[in-house]
Amino acid sequence: MVKLFSILMSSLMLVQSVDITFSDIGQLDEFMEHANYHAEKYGDNFLVFISKHYGELKEQHSNDHKEEKGDHEQLPFQNHCHCYSSSSAFVINTFSSELKSLQNPEDKVTNFYYQLPSSSMHTLGLFQPPQFV
Repeated sequence: MVKLFSILMSSLMLVQSVDITFSDIGQLDEFMEHANYHAEKYGDNFLVFISKHYGELKEQHSNDHKEEKGDHEQLPFQNHCHCYSSSSAFVINTFSSELKSLQNPEDKVTNFYYQLPSSSMHTLGLFQPPQFV
């Protein structure tokens, strides 16, 4: 049960870190239809299609095919803003370059000393570990 819970929680963190929403999952059919459209009209394979819509060819493809703008807006994973992730790296700590001298523990005077137990329970063996007979 613990393993199942840990697998489910790690899967949840993975999905949340990729920022997949239910609307993106609902738009996967438009994604597949548009990929098939590119395969029929332009002869693009799946990797070229991904590059044209999410990769390095995205800007060139959107400039060349403005008539497909409505179809491109319906594709999943288009509405993400990752600008919030950089705000957590803001630290306001000053660095002090002064080194403090270490004290030798032998130089300290301690008030600790050990005194043998003098109560009768210790002498009778009441607080002793069990003995084998």
